[in-house]
Amino acid sequence: MKIVIHAIGHFKESYWISAEKEYLKRMQNYVEVDVVEYDDEAIPAKASPAIEEQIKRKESNKVLAKLKASDYVIALDLNAKEWDSVAFSSQLEKWFQSGGSVIHFVIGGSLGLSEEMKKRANVRWTLSPLTFPHQIARILLEEQLYRAFRIAHNEPYHK
Repeated sequence: MKIVIHAIGHFKESYWISAEKEYLKRMQNYVEVDVVEYDDEAIPAKASPAIEEQIKRKESNKVLAKLKASDYVIALDLNAKEWDSVAFSSQLEKWFQSGGSVIHFVIGGSLGLSEEMKKRANVRWTLSPLTFPHQIARILLEEQLYRAFRIAHNEPYHK
């Protein structure tokens, strides 16, 4: 089993890098995880909605170019389905069963994902109805993936 996390933007601060390293280390007993970072696009001050859409398309197209038609893709989207940790663990197992041995998660930049990326996704999922910076969303995703594997293996986890 393998998970690929496609993330628009790079971690610059050492505390995000440390947090990610910790979760990737914790998950190595359950699954191989690759993180692919893409450059985010500069957002001009007072960008119009049309410019924002163009930026989302440019960022999402970078990810779309790396995906194969057969890849199983989960897009993180604020306006999508949400699950609690136990339900997410169950969903993750189902995704591996139906999607194959590799699952791709996509985290957009600060403006989110383009409609094309959302349409390409097999599943759209939200971490929470709250809005998070994409750096926090990435760490939250990694934490929830780790928790999901602990739950699936009937191992203790913080409730």
